[in-house]
Amino acid sequence: MHDFLRSVIVAPMTTASRPARYRIPILFEGKRGLILLDQLRTLDKARLVKRLGKAGTKTITATLATLQELFAP
Repeated sequence: MHDFLRSVIVAPMTTASRPARYRIPILFEGKRGLILLDQLRTLDKARLVKRLGKAGTKTITATLATLQELFAP
């Protein structure tokens, strides 16, 4: 979907938040943090200036499983 639209859906990351079942732990650039699935946003691709990195397979799998649990009946 992201290949055809001018917008993307993003989940912010933080190092200063409390854990919850809808917040995925991540280690990024040596810092422990959380992916905040309760704060999803849609942004225009033009606002994305540079790519900072990529989440690992384990983190992506956990994120997709949690999103499916939250949004699938």
